[in-house]
Amino acid sequence: MTARVSLTTPDAVAQDMAGRPVVVLRGVGKRYSNGTLAVAGVDLDIRGGEFASLLGPSGCGKSTVLRMIAGLGEPSAGQIDWPGATHDGRGQPVRDVGFVFQEPTLMPWATALQNVMLPLRLQKVPSRAAADRAAAALQSVGLEAFLDAYPRELSGGMKMRVSIARALVTEPRILLLDEPFAALDEITRHRLNDDLLALWARAGFTVLFVTHSVFESVYLSQRIVVMAARPGRIVADVAIAAPFPRDAGFRTSVEYADACKVVSARLAAAIVA
Repeated sequence: MTARVSLTTPDAVAQDMAGRPVVVLRGVGKRYSNGTLAVAGVDLDIRGGEFASLLGPSGCGKSTVLRMIAGLGEPSAGQIDWPGATHDGRGQPVRDVGFVFQEPTLMPWATALQNVMLPLRLQKVPSRAAADRAAAALQSVGLEAFLDAYPRELSGGMKMRVSIARALVTEPRILLLDEPFAALDEITRHRLNDDLLALWARAGFTVLFVTHSVFESVYLSQRIVVMAARPGRIVADVAIAAPFPRDAGFRTSVEYADACKVVSARLAAAIVA
């Protein structure tokens, strides 16, 4: 059974989570062809406009859940629904998502602008309009001076900014991020955390963020879904009520420390569950 823990009053949580679900998982499981049961019985609602994180130890199925939501893998049990989504010609819901992988996965022969234009080209957006939208997306992540730079000319943090811009250029309904900052140094990671929150606050998209860091999840999230492994399953759902915007002062606050203690305890319980 999932443990639900609130770090604030029920009324405040209800207000934070008032958005209607944009994606709903019911009894979702994933068994691979070699017989490994990676995920079992996942029930999860992701609400419109919220910033939620999936937290858990390595191998607990966080990335597997994220990929199934994105349509990069199909569940072997249960179903994933998209309330309110438009449907294609076959009656299937259109998964309006942007996906940011652990690595930037940029085309080395293409400039930052050309990399960000790629999803629009696949959608057959006219070249001039695609270039304008890609330039605006790069400006939104602070790279307006690097439109013509190649990946080899960019730092690790800048490459990840390009990857985020590419995911956002189609203006997706939900942004999925799979431990995008894990390989970065702490200073760059903190800066990108702040930039991501600023983008989310401005654009109002929904975020599902995968991480194995308690501290990152508490800083970023309104809500943290804790997973246990073998097989992957949800064991806690923690609301973080600290107001936005959050800044360096929040990282040193008593409120932040208390939230980290609660989430750390839930993660420790998940590891032995």
